[in-house]
Amino acid sequence: MTTDLATVPVIDLAAADASADELARLRAAGEQLGIIQVVNHGVPAAVIEDFSRAVGRILALPRAEKELLASPTAHPYRGWRQWPDDYGRLELERFSFGQYDDPASAAAAGVPAEYLDIFAHANVWPTQEPQLRAAARAYHDAYVGVARRVLGLYARALGVDPFPLTQPEYTTFVVNNYPTWTYPDPGTEDEKLLLLEHADDSVLTVLHQEGDYAGLQGQRPDGSWVPVPIVPGALQVFSGSLLTNWTNGRLRPGRHRVVAGGTVTRRSAAVFVHPSLGSVVEPLPAFVGGDEPEFDPYDVGRTALTAVEEYLQVFGRPEQVAAWQAGQPYVAAVEEPA
Repeated sequence: MTTDLATVPVIDLAAADASADELARLRAAGEQLGIIQVVNHGVPAAVIEDFSRAVGRILALPRAEKELLASPTAHPYRGWRQWPDDYGRLELERFSFGQYDDPASAAAAGVPAEYLDIFAHANVWPTQEPQLRAAARAYHDAYVGVARRVLGLYARALGVDPFPLTQPEYTTFVVNNYPTWTYPDPGTEDEKLLLLEHADDSVLTVLHQEGDYAGLQGQRPDGSWVPVPIVPGALQVFSGSLLTNWTNGRLRPGRHRVVAGGTVTRRSAAVFVHPSLGSVVEPLPAFVGGDEPEFDPYDVGRTALTAVEEYLQVFGRPEQVAAWQAGQPYVAAVEEPA
């Protein structure tokens, strides 16, 4: 079965529980695009709205106040940060949360001792918004539940045993805030990219997007791009590279990007779901048969331990790397719009 890739498929999770046709649509979307929108997902609207309002108030603060919410140790996945493009123009603000506030909390949740250093850098919980922590936790837990449900449906759609999403899952949690682009048109036909093309390094990523335009785009198999429209009540679910690994390439990773547009700031909040730290992801026998696997084993915990250093080697600006090495805050300089 193929699916119409003129739009991103909207999958009714309640129907997929009982409908062979809806499962077939899910399988086709996973094989061809790796991106779906889901409705009847079971996440209460209040959970989404409470978190959105709380984090929205933080992101609406004056920049001088937000700068104080940057990671005190320049950790790129904790607290608030901003990044400019090559011309110094603000492309994105981000607020990131670690899964656990500290190593003790991680140990209490069952994380093995050799991985506790992943959580040695503190989350930043703004005093201006004391309810943010509880709202973020409720949002996170609900989205992990959606990931488990969708992954179970993918297994049913493919006719295989449940995927080994061992618990406690390792997760990361990021809010992306894309400014309204007010700079002059550069005079090219290319769309201004606020987030470059990539696929997530997860099993599944679950997110909610807000805005007044379809800035999020998914890549079709032919390399062209399809918008992911704002569908009221829907969540977006991307297949990550680890799901592609498990299925030996059967399920496509959801390659995506974000383009500028609209008249209001666009925002998304995503939970990236991986198997537990200590897991090794590799192609499952049901997808390999007698052939050699197409993907190498992926050690979740070892990768998480080196993620910051590898990120900074590839993307870090010299002053950012220096701040990280010194354990000092880092805030990128940006040009103010005219």
